[in-house]
Amino acid sequence: MSEDPKQPGAVAAGEEATQEWSAERAQATAGRAEADAQAARTDSEARAAELREELAITDQRRAEEEEGKAEEAVEAAEREESKKEKKRREAEARREAAAAEAERAREQAGNAEEAAGAAGAEGRGATVSGAAVAAPGVGIESAPRAAAAAGAGSRATPLPAGPRPSAPVEGPEKPELHVAAAFVSAFLFARILKKIAD
Repeated sequence: MSEDPKQPGAVAAGEEATQEWSAERAQATAGRAEADAQAARTDSEARAAELREELAITDQRRAEEEEGKAEEAVEAAEREESKKEKKRREAEARREAAAAEAERAREQAGNAEEAAGAAGAEGRGATVSGAAVAAPGVGIESAPRAAAAAGAGSRATPLPAGPRPSAPVEGPEKPELHVAAAFVSAFLFARILKKIAD
């Protein structure tokens, strides 16, 4: 074969070499394309794995936050229950104290009534007091008006029949009334100051 392109054998050899070179080039290009595609698949699988991992971490964090919120809600409910229990105990103690105070007041009223009844019976039985018998400085030679003035309040007087009214008993303290009174007085004070300022 000659290397002269004008000769027929030379052209065929050149075409054959070109075809071989084109097939090798196409094979190399296909190999590179396959390698690039494989690398892209590997990258996308790695990225998908990273995303799944991040999603799992986020889910775990969310679950921990929800657990923390649930624990806080339980603690808040326990604190509220404790406050309610404390208020209930305080109210029970106030009720018991008021009941004991009322019982003492009834007992004192009963004792006073018994004493009044005994004193009334003694007073009704006595018809003459020591003051009516002889008042100091009043005698036979005293002026009638002086004797009448000296003996005017000296007679024993019987107590009225029936139960005697007892002294009023103080009720339990009500702090809400004190708070309301303070609020009303502050409100009125503010209104008065506003009128003065205008």
